[in-house]
This record gives sequence, C-alpha cells and structure tokens, in this order.
Amino acid sequence: MTETPLPHFPRLVDHLIARLPTLPLDLSLKRFIGSLAERHPSLFSRLDDQAQKTFLIDPTDVSIAFVLKPDPAMPRLEAIKRAPDGTIVAARDARIAGPLAALVGMVHGALDGDALFFSRDIVIEGDTEAVLALRNAVDDAEIDLAEEVAAVTGPASKFVAEIFRRAAPLAERMTGVTLTRAGGTLP
Repeated sequence: MTETPLPHFPRLVDHLIARLPTLPLDLSLKRFIGSLAERHPSLFSRLDDQAQKTFLIDPTDVSIAFVLKPDPAMPRLEAIKRAPDGTIVAARDARIAGPLAALVGMVHGALDGDALFFSRDIVIEGDTEAVLALRNAVDDAEIDLAEEVAAVTGPASKFVAEIFRRAAPLAERMTGVTLTRAGGTLP
C-alpha cells in the first residue's frame, strides 16, 4: 500500500509570510488563545502539571513556529521566526515538528498522530509525556480551527464563518492543509 506524501505549504505563500512582522500575528494569537481557553476550558486544565510546560509547535515547511504555554490561568501562544539557517531558537520543554498539513490535520482529527509519528512525518523531542498529554487534550476538545478563528471575531463571527465555509475547499486544495474539522459546525 503506497501512502500519499503529505503536502508542503506553498513556498510563495510562505515567502510572503516570512516578510511580515510577527507583532500583528502575536496580537491575533493572544486573542485566539484567550478565546480558545474560554470556549474549551478543559483543554488546558486537564493537562495538570504539564500545563506549565512550554511547547514549540514547529511547522517545518513554514518560516514561523509557535510557542505554546498552556497555563490555564494565562495561556500564551506566540509566533517566532526561523533564523536564516532555518532553525528555531526558543526555550521549550518539548518540540512537535512536521509539515503544517500534518500538524493541523492532527488537530482536526483528519490525520492519526501515531501513524504520523511512526512514519516520521512528525518529530517529537523533549518531554514526550507532556506532548502526549497535550495531544490527548486537543483530541478530546475536538477543535475546529476555522470555528475558533470565526469565534474570535465576535459580532462578525457568522460572516467570517461563511467566508471560511466557502473558501476552505479551494484553500485546502491549494495548501494541502485541512482547514476545518469534518462535521464541524460552520454554517
């Protein structure tokens, strides 16, 4: 049985992302993680001691990575850019790395994290117990990133959700990234 290789994020789009400052993205991520914690309170609280760990979420085909500190009292998610040699310099207890399509596919339940790990499509480094706890919490929360982004927009959420619903199929074909959870509640 031949498996289809995971798609890599389009270089042209990544090249544009690399040129942008991270401050606007960080402000958006701050609002996003706060909303996520409000909408899914068990997501971070169920991590227990692991909630004090720092996770580097490293999409290897994108010029930025994300540092997640899932402390239920004050969760943080920040973007960091790669160094010119492609490395990410950030203090962390654990690193989860792989193509963006794999990482987002796991969040949406479209891809099996164990299969991705054993096929070496994703790499886990550092505190594997913390990574397993995070993965289990994310799986149980059944997060749909498109729904979560729409929710952050407040009164415009229905409009934003409609844009996602219409644009997602084309964007998914172009990027290879599963942008919504199957059976999600986008209108």
